[in-house]
Amino acid sequence: MVYLFQFRRYRLPFRTPVRTAHGPWGERVGLLVRLTDATGRVGYGEAAPIPWFGTETVDEVEAACRELGEKVDEARLAAVPGRLGCLRNALTAAQADIAGGGAISSAAGSQERRVKDNAPYLPVAALLPAGRAALALIGAKAEAGFRVFKWKVGVEDVADELVLLDDVCATLPNGAKLRLDANGAWDRRQAERWLERCADRPVEFVEQPIAAGARGAADVLLGLAGDFPTPLALDESLTGGEDIERWLGAGWPGVFVVKPALLGDAEAALARLAKAKAAVVFSSALETAVGAKAALQAAFVWPGEARALGFGVWPLFADARFDGPYLAPFIHWEDVARLNPEAVWNALS
Repeated sequence: MVYLFQFRRYRLPFRTPVRTAHGPWGERVGLLVRLTDATGRVGYGEAAPIPWFGTETVDEVEAACRELGEKVDEARLAAVPGRLGCLRNALTAAQADIAGGGAISSAAGSQERRVKDNAPYLPVAALLPAGRAALALIGAKAEAGFRVFKWKVGVEDVADELVLLDDVCATLPNGAKLRLDANGAWDRRQAERWLERCADRPVEFVEQPIAAGARGAADVLLGLAGDFPTPLALDESLTGGEDIERWLGAGWPGVFVVKPALLGDAEAALARLAKAKAAVVFSSALETAVGAKAALQAAFVWPGEARALGFGVWPLFADARFDGPYLAPFIHWEDVARLNPEAVWNALS
């Protein structure tokens, strides 16, 4: 099959800069791709690398797109190098979109049927800003119905944040759970201090306490996971199927936070995690509605435990036309189905 291939690069400012351990993040840069088959059917995908995850850069994605040219066949798309995982994911999503199966194959039945076999809606974790700003938002989000909260840590002084942890926990509604996302900001001793403090607090898990690229990071993470009762989660450590295989082989006992947009062959990676009965949390890569739709489609057909999604990020962009579903304690399948990649594509023209 031969496709007409097009792409558009975007640079979209966030409504409010996102504070992380890597510094303030003020805008999202990526590309949308569009494939059109001989019958006129159209499919969309999004390549949205995150700079500190170690995938390809946006410039590399754009260069590869220019090299592909205006007409491509399936063999040409399959030949895109594996190191360009975000682009491969975008192209696969566009092909699946044309086929009508969403981002993940419908080999096990129609996507709608698989959703009905699981659940028509999924819970969402509310994203809290770093620092004391989190305290002002918890009440309103709890009143709206959120019961899982994700707090960015590793941004300020460790001692100050540890003190603030008690204030955050005290502000949570009864029965709520807190996820801590360090974005790899700590060394082993700092991580131990946090995990000691978390042991008797309502912390669901601590996400990526040690930087994925730190010396001996795998051994440190495995050691911490075995030494403390609070579960750990991998995030920046997962940028493709090879990483997933490596951590499964190492016997990782914690959670896998997966951003489908960064997985390359997302279908194969998720199938491997499902076979291993791994604990998986689907998370946003702060992509546009195009990538969000593909990721959420994968989340809705996930056969394992339905943990709260890490998609409590909207409204995200200064231009709301690029946002995913309206922020609520639950995302319904209908919300995902209504996302319109063509409208996002046209908004970039």
